[in-house]
Order: sequence, then C-alpha cells, then structure tokens
Amino acid sequence: MSRIFGHYIPKSLTFLAFIEFVIVLIAFYIAIAIRFSDYGLDRELENLLHFKAFVFAATIFLSMVAVGLYSRGLRESFEKIFVKLILGFILSFIGLVTVYYMMPSWMIGRGAVALAFGLSFVGLLVVRQIFGNLVDTKLMSSRVLVLGTGTIAKQLELLKRRSDWRGITLVGFLHIKGDQDDIEKYKVIRSDLPLTQIVSDYGIDEIIVAIDEARKNYPIDEIINCKMNGIQVTELSSFFEQRTGRIQIDTLHPNRFIFIEGFNQDYARIVVKRLVDISISLFMMLLTLPVYPVLIFLIKRESGWKEPVFYDQIRVGQDEENFVIYKFRSMVVDAEQQGAQWASKNDARVTKVGKVMRKTRLDELPQLWNVLKGDMSFVGPRPERPEFVEKLAQNIPYYRMRHRVKPGITGWAQVCYPYGDDIKDAKEKLQYDLYYIKNYSVFLDLTILAQTAQVIMWQKGAR
Repeated sequence: MSRIFGHYIPKSLTFLAFIEFVIVLIAFYIAIAIRFSDYGLDRELENLLHFKAFVFAATIFLSMVAVGLYSRGLRESFEKIFVKLILGFILSFIGLVTVYYMMPSWMIGRGAVALAFGLSFVGLLVVRQIFGNLVDTKLMSSRVLVLGTGTIAKQLELLKRRSDWRGITLVGFLHIKGDQDDIEKYKVIRSDLPLTQIVSDYGIDEIIVAIDEARKNYPIDEIINCKMNGIQVTELSSFFEQRTGRIQIDTLHPNRFIFIEGFNQDYARIVVKRLVDISISLFMMLLTLPVYPVLIFLIKRESGWKEPVFYDQIRVGQDEENFVIYKFRSMVVDAEQQGAQWASKNDARVTKVGKVMRKTRLDELPQLWNVLKGDMSFVGPRPERPEFVEKLAQNIPYYRMRHRVKPGITGWAQVCYPYGDDIKDAKEKLQYDLYYIKNYSVFLDLTILAQTAQVIMWQKGAR
C-alpha cells in the first residue's frame, strides 16, 4: 500500500495513475511536435509549453477519477472500462473547454488538442489492457500468511470482493496453540516448525497477525525474527484499514484503540478545512444558482403551488449539537405522519421530481447554506437524525465518535458504500467514517470530492 497524506492507496493503482499521467504527457508532446513540425512553436506557446502540458494531463486525470477509473474496488470488464474512458474523455473535453474559455492564453490550438486527445485515448486503452492482464498475476502479487485461526482471523472472510485481495495471494491460516479453529480446515496450516522456517518454506512476503488471545499465545520472539528478516508484519485491523479503506471495529479492542495513530484535530487542520469549505460553498452556490428557479418550478408544478419547496429537519452535528438542515423537498408533504423512518428502496413517499433530485443529489443543494454557516463541512460523515442516533449508539460500538467532526454533504462512506436503511448498514458506514476521521487531510477531502462525481454519475446509493 502507498500512503499519501495519511490516505492508503493500493500500490497497483498508484503505479497505474503515474504511468497513465506520463502517457498523457507524452501524447501531448507528440501532438505538439506533429502539429507544429512545419513552422515551429511561437514564443508564447513555447514559454508555457510544460505548464500547458500539465493542465491538459491533470484535466484528463481528474476526469478519470471522477468516472471511477481509479476506484480501489474497480473490478469491471474491459468493455465497461472502455465506456468509462469515453465518458472520462467527454468530461475532460468539457473541462478543458471551460479552462480555455476562462484562460485563453493556455490554449494550444484545436488541432493539437484533438490530436493529443486521440493519442491519449489510444495510449490509455493499451495501458488498461496490459494492467488488467498483469494486476492479478504472481508477478504483481505478494504471498500472505495469517497467524491465527479463531474468531478474529475469521473476520477476513468478510473480504469477499476480488479487488480486496488484489495483489495478494493468501497462502493460509497458521494454527497457533490455544486458538480454536473457526476457519475452514483446508485453509489451516498446522506445523511445529519455527515461524521463520514456515515463512521461508512457503515463500511468505507478509504476515497478518490475527490471534484471539494475544497475551497467552503471541509468539512475539518469532514474529520479531521474521520482521528483522525483512518480512512485513501487519496487525489485522491495520490490514483491513489499508485494504478496504475502513476501520473494522470488530477487530479492535478498546485498549488498543487508545494508541492508534491518527484522529488528529489540530487547529491548523480545522482552519484550513474551514477555509476550503467557505471557498467551495460560495463557488458552488454561484455555479448552481440558475438551477434553483427550475427546481422550484418543477416542485411546485407537481405538488401544488401552495406547498413548500424547501424542507428542514433536525440533525445531529459536531459534538452532538443539533442543527437544522435544509433540502429541496423530495417527498410528499405528509411523508412522516407515522414518525421518523429511513428512506427505503422505491419509497412511495418520494415524488417524481424528488426521485430525479435524489438520484442527482440536487435536493441537497440548500445544504451549501449549512456549510457556509458552519453547521456542516463539505466533506464529512452524513448527519443523522436524533431519533436514529440514540438507537444506533446503543447498538454500535464507537458510534458517537463520528460526531467528533462536522458532518458533510458528501463523505468517504457515501463514496465507498451504498445507501443504508438499517443498523447493519449504519455499522458499515461508521467504519468508513472512522477511517475518514482517523486519516483526514485536504488530499483525502479532494479525493472524496472527485469521486463523488462518479457516485452521482452512476447513481450509486440514492433512494
């Protein structure tokens, strides 16, 4: 795993992103060389050539992030990747047109741009094909041994997606004296040999420690010997965090939680985050202002001209202080006559206009005012209703920790997990929220903002 500003990114994706960025840069320079081969570059273009190349490559890269081509869970067919590449290039074309309109001096010529686009698309298509063929091979895979066969080790069975094990070959689970066997027998390794010998015999690159009763059965000296021999040693909760982008709370003991790195809320981070929130909310309010009268008209037309357009609701914010959240009304007026309830799939209370707004997240536009006021952040855990918070806090460990930061319009849980409507889903989303709180950085916020586009584009998790 690569760790960039505290955020874990699979090395294979980091390497892929680097190669593809370079490919686009090369395509840009080739296009320039071909287009201006007859009469050379003028002084203005030559002076800003490298900067313009970076703008071109960065726009394509961000567009690819936005359509989900760098998602850690990417496991789609080549045909679907081809479609996403096309959509990414359409998005990048719109982005570049906007950039060139705002900054005409950055323009390099329509012919050069078209040629650079064509070369970039072909280059990226070839790279994706090669990457798809190599990423799951032994050449790019490390061999992993799990210490333990009990309840803690069984948590690894939750990793069912192929992408969760990308770059890893699970050799087996090594039985430790005193541990019960909750793992299927064919995966269990039993041996009286020293751990260093077992690691050598099986060609192990990494050890995952997943022992139930660490104080009694922890083979500390043997693990240290393996570590000193260059074998990577990872504790199970850290492995989950790195591989899945969430903190698996069932593998955490409260005593260990105290010593986990992260969860920093220093003054500098708070100030920077607030400045980013103000800047983005003001920009988005100006950008989306023309949408407001259209939505108001559509809502009024469907529900009645005397019915309210906006909907306000009490939510739990930072430090468990309640605040009023604002949304465009997407349900019928008397949607909660029977009390508070989660929205369900194909919820009959959602209006026709509301269904479209919820799919595109347009109903959440008024929350930009909440961000500007300081009730919310642009990125953070989604705020929940007080009626649900009490119930969830009683049933889910560490649930109240999500209130240590401001709630957000979008968040890491929204990017990584679909809409939830029960306690099980709330627990899953909490694990992503804890990862965000633990590893917060401006880089992670920008990553979430970029990936939010794919959530809207592919209509993930909306109800």
